[in-house]
Amino acid sequence: MKKSLWVVVGGVVAVLGLLFTLQGTNVIGGSAMSGTTFWAVAGPIIFLIGLALGAVGIRGRRR
Repeated sequence: MKKSLWVVVGGVVAVLGLLFTLQGTNVIGGSAMSGTTFWAVAGPIIFLIGLALGAVGIRGRRR
């Protein structure tokens, strides 16, 4: 994939991870995910995966 696509995908995954975290900790209410421990734990992991994907895009491949 192109570097910019890695950055965009990583950013989207990171934002979703942040959203899942906020819903899991009941900061954002109104869904079945609100106040659920699973999402409070899975959200930060998904966020870190998104950051890693973005870092891959920024760093690029070394030859």
